[in-house]
Amino acid sequence: MTGGGVEQGRASSYLVGLIGEGITASLTPPMHEAEAAALGLSYTYRILDLIELGRPAEDVGALLDEAHRAGYAALNITHPCKQLVVQIVDELDEDAARLGAVNLVVFDDGRLIGYNTDWMGFRDALRAGLPDAPLEHVVQVGCGGAGAATAYALLHSGVAELSLNDTDDRRAEQLAARLRELFPAQAVHAAAAPTLPDLIARASGVVHATPMGMAHHPGVAFDVAGLREGAWVSDVVYRPLETELVREASRRGHPVLDGGRMAVGQAWASLQIITGEQPRRDRMERHFRTLVEAEGVHHDAGAR
Repeated sequence: MTGGGVEQGRASSYLVGLIGEGITASLTPPMHEAEAAALGLSYTYRILDLIELGRPAEDVGALLDEAHRAGYAALNITHPCKQLVVQIVDELDEDAARLGAVNLVVFDDGRLIGYNTDWMGFRDALRAGLPDAPLEHVVQVGCGGAGAATAYALLHSGVAELSLNDTDDRRAEQLAARLRELFPAQAVHAAAAPTLPDLIARASGVVHATPMGMAHHPGVAFDVAGLREGAWVSDVVYRPLETELVREASRRGHPVLDGGRMAVGQAWASLQIITGEQPRRDRMERHFRTLVEAEGVHHDAGAR
């Protein structure tokens, strides 16, 4: 996929940023800058944290305008602005339009072009990390922003039947209805909590797309013991990389996909769209895992 500015050739330098809430510890800036440097690019990545700036999410349009005037080439967008930006950009990539969410805005000759690389990150993670994963029936737990992207990627990858569960039944129903329109040849339905154990017991794979498992949200969203033999498990959480879900599923012999691959995949796709270059995914993956491991070491040292 190409993006705004790609066909104009390689720029002499890039100023890029990330807009969102509570993002000062994001690993996206070092990921982008290290790979850009390896490609021989002059590339600066800045954090625009709404909390630190004292700006509400509704100011994202003004922030985009300010960034454009300041010479930014592009901005990544994260919570809570991904849906708001859809109404602000001048043009939407087809997949961003179908998802109703934008996580990358490229400035192209004064026009704002919106993309969604979250779904690409998960699609590519699934291909690379679980290339032989059976896709006849997948259960997904969590239907928020990350869940919309993973569900879209699953259906795009050929999942025949997708069962969507969320603590908010209405959100699961709405996502299922939207995806049924986009993928009419595949079976998509919402799954209420009481039906979840039975669905997981017959699923070929399960995707976890909630914050549970993060450092400050410990736990597992479903009973891993209920998985059928050989079923694969994917977690979108990457802090830590080895969540309780990934650890327990792996211990029981299930193929697993940690959240790091999706994080790297969306960053790889964003960098490609912004610069028109071909970043090396393997190099970005190694750097990302080094960053996460170092973060864990510092956390453990602090705990002692």
